[in-house]
Order: sequence, then structure tokens, then C-alpha cells
Amino acid sequence: MLFAELTSTSRRIGATRARLEKTALLAGLLRRLEPDEIDPTVAFLSGQLRQGRIGLGPAAAREAVRGTTAAAEPSLSIAEVDATFTRLAAVSGAGSAAERQRLLGALLSRATEDEREILARLVLGELRQGALEGLMAEALASASEVPAAEVRRALMLSGDLTAVARAALAEGRAGLARFHLTMFRPLQPMLAQPASSVEDALGRLGEAAFEYKLDGARVQVHRADDEVRVFTRGLHEVTAAVPELVEVVKNLPARELILDGEVLALRPDGTPHPFQTTMRRFGRKLDVEAVRAELPLTPFFFDLIRLDGSDLFDAPARERIAALGALAPGLGVPRLVTGDAEAAEAFFDEALARGHEGVMAKDEASSYEAGSRGFSWLKVKPAHTLDLVVLAVEWGNGRRTGFLSNIHLGARDAGTGAFLMIGKTFKGMTDAMLEWQTKRFQDLAVATDGYTVQLRPEQVVEVAFNDVQASPRYASGMALRLARVKRYRDDKAAAEADTVETVRAILEGRTPKSRAG
Repeated sequence: MLFAELTSTSRRIGATRARLEKTALLAGLLRRLEPDEIDPTVAFLSGQLRQGRIGLGPAAAREAVRGTTAAAEPSLSIAEVDATFTRLAAVSGAGSAAERQRLLGALLSRATEDEREILARLVLGELRQGALEGLMAEALASASEVPAAEVRRALMLSGDLTAVARAALAEGRAGLARFHLTMFRPLQPMLAQPASSVEDALGRLGEAAFEYKLDGARVQVHRADDEVRVFTRGLHEVTAAVPELVEVVKNLPARELILDGEVLALRPDGTPHPFQTTMRRFGRKLDVEAVRAELPLTPFFFDLIRLDGSDLFDAPARERIAALGALAPGLGVPRLVTGDAEAAEAFFDEALARGHEGVMAKDEASSYEAGSRGFSWLKVKPAHTLDLVVLAVEWGNGRRTGFLSNIHLGARDAGTGAFLMIGKTFKGMTDAMLEWQTKRFQDLAVATDGYTVQLRPEQVVEVAFNDVQASPRYASGMALRLARVKRYRDDKAAAEADTVETVRAILEGRTPKSRAG
């Protein structure tokens, strides 16, 4: 299949908001694939390279784009594109940077303008056209004519979208039947949707189980007899880094189990250290015992997926949590089952006062949907807002093509008056806002590379976000988590924007958290 067909489908998916239309477009493409095209196509449509990192940064990728011209007609096949990325990933040694840039340039010189845009965004990890895993599962079910529930179950049990796609498209239901829960092969974690408030969560779920929302490291722990292995949210094994967790689980009265939970580094008063402090434990391969003594981890478990040969993910949450409580008393997350808004609000306030992120609200009748971000679990967190300055903006793609979209955010350094970048976002922008900012930012433009437009630091924007994390990526050393635009502040001058010190105080937990919503 020509890469142009994938490109056309990707652009059409990005241009529509209709889920049924996205599914039909994906399914139509998937039906036409040859067996050896399935893996790369599913990866590309998900915005990924199946080779992982290929050693090309943004500057090198954009230089390759500038150094070549587009082909007039499409000729690249999906297999050729995938093979080029495989060669790129294999380059190493002296002169590797130049060789990678040469290989990418050669690929881009054979690509049409539309194909070049998709290829560049794939390399930069910025291809967002809406082909998320849930949507892909529906499209696979349609293309392979198997029940969507069977595709979702295979995805839950394997955590491998390309393997499930290959099985579904090549073998149908028989291929999907091979996927089953296997010890020491981690499941994708169940995820939560945001709720604007405790009242919102109760309105959606009715009576619910509220739990502290911990800002620790998500872990999935597997045990079979005396063997214990620990996996991260991203399904990477970290057993050697967390010996205290292994010891705790080995002492539980069970022969076989799979637990879902979090580990936190706690201060002497029992409040949690910032997320980045906890994560220091997961980057250590040497001197684990020394860092354990300095920064011990405390486990909290909130779900039980398997116990002594029985898979529990289809059991109601109340049954799973009852079994967890009997198995591991004292290791659970603080919990309140209520339908009373006042009691839930008090529990939320208590969680914040103890230094946690907020609360989770869970449907007591729900099953464990691994990898799903459904509405059985809702997260309620306080929202911070800051007034920041727009330093640069990127041209959009998909339905945002022709608009200046992704904005670069800066906080003011009170000492120097300079603005230091603390993140990017395109979330929260309405169509009217996109039209307004496209005109406004072209008026403020001082330079461009054809993709990113540098601006005079004058426009103030109010941004809501969930938290701040340490990040070496930006000059400020920090990055906002889940930032979204609330409004532009034409009533404020750049000199009135919030400072780097204000952001750092949030990172270090020195400012009170505002109410959710």
C-alpha cells in the first residue's frame, strides 16, 4: 500500500470530530492492508514509530525538511517508510547524526508535501489525529468482523495493540482467543476520567467509593510463590529498584496474586514528598540499599486483579476491594463509600490537607477495565491557574490546519525580567479563539522556521493545569502537567504575569491548592 493512502486517512481522521466517521475511516484502511503492513500502519496511525527512538531531535528533523523539496507524485510505500525508520534506528557510532539526517532527507525527498508533514510529525512525536487505542479497537472489530468486546479483552490482556491488530486482521476470533492473563506479563492499568468536582462525580455515579488520589508511582505487582516482580505504569519492570515492596508482597498470605497500587516517598509527618522525589527511586540501578535508607517507599494498594488462580477483573469492585482488605489489611488507600455530597466534600478536603492530589470516585459495581479510560473511575483534583506569557506558537494540523495552535508558555523571572518556558498546550482552545490568536500572533511574530513562530513576549494567557513537575527540557527546569487555556488576558501586561518563583512554589508544595473545578 502507498504511504499516501495512510496519509490521506490520517488527515481525514484529524479533520473530523465524529467518532463513527473516524472508526469507519480507520476500518476501511485496515481492511486493505497486507499482513506485513499491519504493524507499521497501526503504529503510524497511533502517532508512534514501532522502532521507538531513532536518534533524531527536533532541530535535525526540521533541518532535513528544509534541506529537501517535496515530490510531485506519491511513490513511497508503507513498507519503504518503515524500513527507513528501521535503518535510522540502527545507525550508531561516529558520524551517526549526519547519517541519520541523510537517511531522513532521502525519505523526505521522495515524499509529497502532505506525506512530509505526517513523516515530520511522526519523527517529532507530534502526530495527534485522534486514532487512540479505544478508537482503534472499534476499527479493528469492524475491519475483522469480530465483536468489539473481544478486541478490547485481547488488548486488556496483552497491552500490545499491534499484536492484537495482527491477530484480529489475519485470524479473526481464533487469533484473539490466544490472549489470556499471564503471570509476569503486566496488564495496562485501568485509568480514570476527570470530574469537575465531588458533586459532579456523585451526579455521574450516584453512591460511590471515594479514595485518596495519591501522587506517587503507579505499580503493578505480580507474585507466584516466592517470585515477585514489579512493573511501572508504562509496563517496565523495576523489581530491583523497590526491594521493600517485594518484601511486603512476599509476606502476604497468598500463593499467587496481581496487585494494582502506588508507592510514595513519605516525609516524617506522613505527608507525601513531591512526585519527582518519589521517582528518584526508579532511576537508580546502583546503591539501591543506600537510597532506600535515605528515601524509603511506602506501598498503597487499591485493586486486586488475581488471587490464587482466580482472575478477578470481571468481579465487581466491591468484591475485589473486600478481598484486598482481607489479604492486605493496613495496606489499602483511605476510602469512603457514600452518596452524601457533604461527606464526600469533607473527605476531599481531608485528602488535600494530608498533601494528596485529590480523590478518586469509583463505581462499586464496575469491573477492572485494563487500559481503559472509562467512566467507572473518576478523578477529582484541584485546579491551579497561572497568568503566563505566550513566547511562541506552532502551526496546527488536522482540523487546525491553517491556524496557529500549540502555544509555548513562559513565566517571568522576577530577577532578570526574562521569560522562561514552562510548557506547551493546545488544549481548551475554541474555534473562535483559534481564529483570534492566529491573527494576533502573526502581528507579534519576530521569526519563524515555517513551523514554529517566535513572538514578542507581550500576550498574557490564563492557563489551568493540574500540577508542576521538574523537567530538564525547559530553561525554567519545570513543566506544567495537563495545561489548558482558559482565556486570554488583554487586561494584563506581560510584566504582571506570574513568576518562575510562583511556579516553583507549587512544585515544592509551598502554595495551598485551590478548589476543584
